[in-house]
Amino acid sequence: MKDLKAFEFWFVTGSQDLYGEETLRQVAEHTKEMVAGIDADPKNPCKLVWKPTVLTADAISKTFAEANADEKCAGIICWMHTFSPAKMWIAGLSVNKKPLLQLNTQYNARIPYSTMDMDFMNLNQSAHGDREFGFITSRMDLPRKVVAGHWQDETTRQRIFDWMRVACAVADGKQLRVARFGDNMRDVAVTDGDKVEAYVKFGWSVPYYGIGDLVAYMKDVPQNEVDALYDEYNSQYQIVLSNDKDHDIQSIKEQARIEIALRKFLADKKANALCTNFQDLWGMKQLPGLAIQRLLADGYGFGAEGDWKTSALVRTFKVMTMGLVGNGKGNAFMEDYTYNLEKGAGYDLGSHMLEVDPQVATSKPRVEVHPLGIGGKEDPARLVFNSAKGPALVSAVVDMGNRFRCVVNEINVIDPPEDLPKLPVARMLWEPMPNLSTSAESWILAGGGHHTAFSNIITTQMVRDWAEMVGVECLVIDKDSTVPQIRNELRWNAAYWDGKR
Repeated sequence: MKDLKAFEFWFVTGSQDLYGEETLRQVAEHTKEMVAGIDADPKNPCKLVWKPTVLTADAISKTFAEANADEKCAGIICWMHTFSPAKMWIAGLSVNKKPLLQLNTQYNARIPYSTMDMDFMNLNQSAHGDREFGFITSRMDLPRKVVAGHWQDETTRQRIFDWMRVACAVADGKQLRVARFGDNMRDVAVTDGDKVEAYVKFGWSVPYYGIGDLVAYMKDVPQNEVDALYDEYNSQYQIVLSNDKDHDIQSIKEQARIEIALRKFLADKKANALCTNFQDLWGMKQLPGLAIQRLLADGYGFGAEGDWKTSALVRTFKVMTMGLVGNGKGNAFMEDYTYNLEKGAGYDLGSHMLEVDPQVATSKPRVEVHPLGIGGKEDPARLVFNSAKGPALVSAVVDMGNRFRCVVNEINVIDPPEDLPKLPVARMLWEPMPNLSTSAESWILAGGGHHTAFSNIITTQMVRDWAEMVGVECLVIDKDSTVPQIRNELRWNAAYWDGKR
């Protein structure tokens, strides 16, 4: 998985030449100190790059053109230290293709009341200059993030860092290839979608590969590599064997063969995500289970039944949270499976047949072999575990025919009130916000699918920022949501987004 430090963010400061050399020298000194301070913060996921103060329309246009041409540049942070007449920015902003953040800050945190003079006030004019810049970005209706606060404040910096993580995921999406083994599950609607429009909107490429292409790779996997990976499984997980030990060991080794082949195949095709379909397993003994879970833990995206949109969204979440996973914190492919409808205990049980990410496990996962009951293949091995409890969210991208919609539901994962000894899959139980009935009704009204990307790291605001950057609708179901409010928001959103096409 790509190191986020490979991405750069350019810090561009606006001013004008009327202030004179001494003032502009101080502007440059201030911004260099600010950039160095923010860049050195241990929580900074990327590299922040200082750029010379821009004073003219030509300099601004050149800076944006250079950013567009630089693959390392994942976004631009603009700050108006002094007053920068906004007409100068129109040409540059018109061609900008990078995510944009306006930082509304100033060098000093406190007004020096007793010593403040006109020179100081003219030098520290962000309250003035940033409103001029804000007007032109509003007038041009540009997607952007605005963060107001002192540059040394921890909350201000965290908001910037979260935005940077999202921008990295957008940049990764421009290069994302989802290897689609087989087609969409027959007659299923919500997992299908417009692959051409997804390429245009997100940069997601979704090439098709026959399952036989993977089987050919599997045939070339040496047995010694399979045996070595089985030993790795044994060191990392608790392998649980039934009375038929030979059967179980061979089943687990078959998943090892699939994993080795998949990693080689995905590397050769430069793909960072994949989807499978249990209706299309010609030449395979098992549906991939343990193999997919291991790929997910290493940062790949995945969607079942040909769900390439969820696969790409899972990958997107994984890029956003790189370096933050561990100890039950992570992201996962998820599916709404069954409800608990007792009064006062409305819960949703999330799981899947095989492929939930062990990043979110609360303890050492168990490798178990059981019949699947679907697909007509041999018994597959899978990791079995409960998931970490606490606040989280689930999200889905759905194709509404003429545009994409991102749906988010904030949830709280809880410990199951009883054990689940006969459910041999990874699973989690959650209370959806604001309650099960409102959540379910709102999700269904929004057209959200049964597959989701789960995260207990990503915030709702980060998903909103992602939707803003890629230009899609985002509907959030949270503790304050009501069904009438969601209905109205869907209608308002339809009017807005359909009008933008």
